[in-house]
Amino acid sequence: MKKTYKIEVDCANCALKMEEATRKVEGVQEAAVSFMTQKMKVEFAEGADERAVMNAVVKACKKVEDDCEIFLD
Repeated sequence: MKKTYKIEVDCANCALKMEEATRKVEGVQEAAVSFMTQKMKVEFAEGADERAVMNAVVKACKKVEDDCEIFLD
């Protein structure tokens, strides 16, 4: 399953760091973060719990870029 989330990030380098951190989270098959559109596209692994995975993604992204926002709703 693929899903797109609205994000708030300050620079393209920060977006790249968020993308790399998201790809390392268990349950994420693929991820793409666009600074220009302020969107994150996440493809979940089959059988993954979307909410649990996204909570882990938020934690991972906050570690690399503490002032980023990912809007889950």
